Amino acid sequence: MIDIDKWQEIFQSISKHRLRAALTAFGVFWGIYMLVILMGAGKGLENGATQNFDISKNAVFVWTRRTTLPYAGLQPGRFIALKNDDMAAIRESVPEIDVIAARLQLGGNNTIERGDKSAAFTVYGDLPTYLEVKPLIIDNGRFMNDLDVEQKRKVVVIGERVKEVMFAPDEDPIGEYLRIGGIMFKVVGTFKTKTKGEDGFEDVQSVYMPITTMQQAFNRPERIGWFAFLPQPGIPAKVVEDKVRLLIAQRHKVDPNDRSAIGSANVEEEYKQLQTVFGGIRGFSWLVAIGTIFAGMMGVGNIMMIIVKERTKEIGIRKSVGATPGSIIAMIVQEALVLSGISGYLGLLAGCLTVEGIRQGMLQFGVQSDFFANPQIDFTTAFVAVLVLVLAGVLAGLIPGLRAARINPVEALRT
Repeated sequence: MIDIDKWQEIFQSISKHRLRAALTAFGVFWGIYMLVILMGAGKGLENGATQNFDISKNAVFVWTRRTTLPYAGLQPGRFIALKNDDMAAIRESVPEIDVIAARLQLGGNNTIERGDKSAAFTVYGDLPTYLEVKPLIIDNGRFMNDLDVEQKRKVVVIGERVKEVMFAPDEDPIGEYLRIGGIMFKVVGTFKTKTKGEDGFEDVQSVYMPITTMQQAFNRPERIGWFAFLPQPGIPAKVVEDKVRLLIAQRHKVDPNDRSAIGSANVEEEYKQLQTVFGGIRGFSWLVAIGTIFAGMMGVGNIMMIIVKERTKEIGIRKSVGATPGSIIAMIVQEALVLSGISGYLGLLAGCLTVEGIRQGMLQFGVQSDFFANPQIDFTTAFVAVLVLVLAGVLAGLIPGLRAARINPVEALRT
């Protein structure tokens, strides 16, 4: 059962010094509030930075350019052109690869026509496996399939922006034709992207066709622009990156150390670095917040010491009638917990409401940023904040409680 008298006694003791208690409680409130705000803002920054990692987080990209180092009697300045047989060799020689996606681009923006409409968009030649590297939202029709690639079909999948420009709002583009470079292509699908900001806008202005079709229709026989890879489960992306680079260097007689001739990007390494950065931000947020909470707890401890001093005679009477040291300590700790608990809970509530208010405001007003998105507080953070609060409250009341437990009842009654 709830001991109402005990709670009344606790609140009466605290209310004797309302201003002092309020100022002390504000320190605890501010510490918890700042913890929640910093963690919410940190999560928003993390979401903003990772929202454009719509490509697989272990993807590897490899491309070629001109050599800058002489090798095997060959002069620098040679352009290394990737071909279909490079893809076949990579498949055979690098078993650590799970998915391989060869890519080709027409170059720059290309004029696309339909009737009296024309606009410039980016055109890519791809394999169906590209969807595994960079998932797209196919909202109508389908993506390319293996049969499209084998038969070199003149089909395209267009981005949302391409659809808006080339077709009327109530017009279904599936089955319609677009002219690219004087060649007619049938639209078999439309897509949206998960990417936000400028990168997302570029995505929806893209057109995809089978890479074999692009090679044949635009006189680029066997040509590949660059590769995208996904490693087998459990295989580090670095292993695939190094093996593919070495194999291409051997096949095209390039110095393996010529980074300019054979370039690569390892998304897994970049993602790990990003996670390390945000881990540091989270650690810094906890450090700042716990420091503020500790300062607030020092205030709670000080006010409890004053309360113990003012209640010396009362504590002496309690001990003279049989109160144990444990009950005295519990009484003081309970008062400290109430003072820190109420203020800390209000800080937690205010922080969560602030973060949620910012999130809802961004959604309501359509605010989009490449660096900040969807600030939020997860359950783990809130739970840990409550644990820190309880622990700090106990520690704040423990020292004054021990001092109260050591009071001599005879000397206390003489004061």
